[in-house]
Amino acid sequence: MKQYDANNILNVALAGHSGAGKTSLTEAMLYLAKATDRRGKVVDGNTVSDYDPEEISRKTSVSTAVAPFEWNGKKVNLLDAPGLFDFEGGVCEAARAADSMIIVLSGKDGVLVGTEKADTAANKRKLAKVFFVNGMTEEASHFYDVLRQIRELEKGAIPVVVPIYKGTSADIYANVLTNKAYDYSGGKPVEVPMPDLSDHMGEIMDEISEAVAETSEELMEKYFEGEPFTAEEIQEGVKAGIKDGSICPVFCGDAMLMRGLEEFMNGLTTLLPSAAEKAGEEAEDENGGKVAIEVDENAPVAALIFKTIADPFIGKLSYVKVLSGKLSSESQIVNMRTGESERISKVVLMSGKKQIDAPYIAAGDIGAIPKLTASVTGDTLAATSRKVKLAGIEYPYPPLSMAIVPAKKGEEDKIAQGIGRLVEEDPTIRFATDPETHEMILSGLGEQHLDVISSKLKSKFGVEVSLQQPKVAYRETIKKKVSVQGRHKKQSGGHGQFGDVWIEFEPKEGEDFEFGERVVGGAVPKNFFPAVEKGLREAINKGTLAGFPVVGLRATLYDGSYHPVDSSEMAFKTAASLAFKAGIPQANPVLLEPYGTLKVLVPSANMGDIMGEVSKRRGRVLGMNPAENGYQIIEAEAPFAEMYDFSTFVRQATQGRGSYTFEFVRYEEAPANVTQKVIEEYKSDEE
Repeated sequence: MKQYDANNILNVALAGHSGAGKTSLTEAMLYLAKATDRRGKVVDGNTVSDYDPEEISRKTSVSTAVAPFEWNGKKVNLLDAPGLFDFEGGVCEAARAADSMIIVLSGKDGVLVGTEKADTAANKRKLAKVFFVNGMTEEASHFYDVLRQIRELEKGAIPVVVPIYKGTSADIYANVLTNKAYDYSGGKPVEVPMPDLSDHMGEIMDEISEAVAETSEELMEKYFEGEPFTAEEIQEGVKAGIKDGSICPVFCGDAMLMRGLEEFMNGLTTLLPSAAEKAGEEAEDENGGKVAIEVDENAPVAALIFKTIADPFIGKLSYVKVLSGKLSSESQIVNMRTGESERISKVVLMSGKKQIDAPYIAAGDIGAIPKLTASVTGDTLAATSRKVKLAGIEYPYPPLSMAIVPAKKGEEDKIAQGIGRLVEEDPTIRFATDPETHEMILSGLGEQHLDVISSKLKSKFGVEVSLQQPKVAYRETIKKKVSVQGRHKKQSGGHGQFGDVWIEFEPKEGEDFEFGERVVGGAVPKNFFPAVEKGLREAINKGTLAGFPVVGLRATLYDGSYHPVDSSEMAFKTAASLAFKAGIPQANPVLLEPYGTLKVLVPSANMGDIMGEVSKRRGRVLGMNPAENGYQIIEAEAPFAEMYDFSTFVRQATQGRGSYTFEFVRYEEAPANVTQKVIEEYKSDEE
């Protein structure tokens, strides 16, 4: 593939609801542009963009793939993003690297949640948007119904290519901008006279003219004077409207039967902004100041790593979008996160999994760098002569957490190392070991997401795991003051062991443990005080109620006795432990459970369902705040023990539109029924 300059490069994300046909559309465009010599099929597992073994076996995309092709003297870098919500991180990466987005819809299903999410992702990055209504030859599809739905989502949606129906099938596709139509009934497109679109054409052209008029004062003036626009003015006006977001062109066709694609690809290369027109952005310099980054091959290098593949067999591969300069093996660059220099051995262009050696990656283009050492997704690679930091990538919060259980004992380190590599590929993964339950906790965007991670651990790193509901890190405390004796006496020939303490236990504010003493008359020598404290600090790690750490406790050593020969630090440490075990059950011990702050973003129509569910889970709704686009933010507090599968409920109740964050806030006393259940589980585990 030859090198292109930024004026002739289009970086286009491909997004939409799962099953709309994004990967099939990618295959069709690649084949039509002769970038491939065969058209792969998802069901056959041989597509360019779904090359990961997980994608082949599941027959769905789980990560973003780059698939370039050349058309009309332009290079189009397609970034095929996953449609499943569990792999939304891929959409975030594609949107960050792209300048435009194609949102693919099914002609049967129309606007679904994935469509809305793609539209939101594009708006967040201020990307130019194009809609493609796919599957137009399917019996239940209807373009104008879908167009109406798109317009409810985007007021600036205007049809550019429309289908001409004969019965329920669409064989002819008419381009209202070029005033040309093509018949696909024979397989290949044949130009035919423009059909009569009297039912729709007048309305469509009025909408286009009105949208074009708003793109410049000159065109607005001409519109008000009633003068018709020329074909060139309409095309330039539509292009300007697409660039500023006021116009969203709608195309249609059928990727599986290769219908309408030539006009679609012509439209992309004619109407969408090039990398030079759209990709400039602002960066931070070393002092936090703002620096404008222009798309200029002759400027110092500035590039963003937007995706990483960390494979134990092929090595690490960092996908980059170059914003300025030319990135090559001769580039002197620094990672702006670490401050360390990175050595580039070579650069490559990507087509699915295929690597194509290139002398450089030019400003505005997308490529990859093999075997970078310390760089990860979201990092900026900048020239040493101009150290700037580009905006990173915002990923969704991973709400579902599971405990990882290795199939074989002793493989914990292997699991941690494997997940560490997978996190490099997928930053939506979170992994940590709970210091209290000692479980390895894996967090992700949903059940399929965690299932893919488990599968990759086995296939890539040779370690088999299962996932289960994580344990809750409860705590224990006391509610009243008690004074108890701890006496340890043992005689076994020679020196014996003797330690005798009286300790006062009482509740205190906060969660820490406080030790004090008020011994008088040397009843317990001072040199044994540290041993008493050590014995208590070890004892509080396992409470007497259900074996959880005891918090909010003050212990005061106030009396005792000793033996001049048999007393020792070990004896007093043991005596303190005995005092703890005797005293805590008398001090009205209670179980504390962790509570978190819950913030749920949901459509207003789902507020009642969510608030009702929060209450069922022993949560407390604290308030509501309006958000954008008819959404509400529900703020609440809820116990961790009830929130394990809340992500599944939110997804089902909102059809995937809702999202939430849940973060620890404090411990609260657990109700009696919860306490009893936890105690019974503890006793059964002990047995």
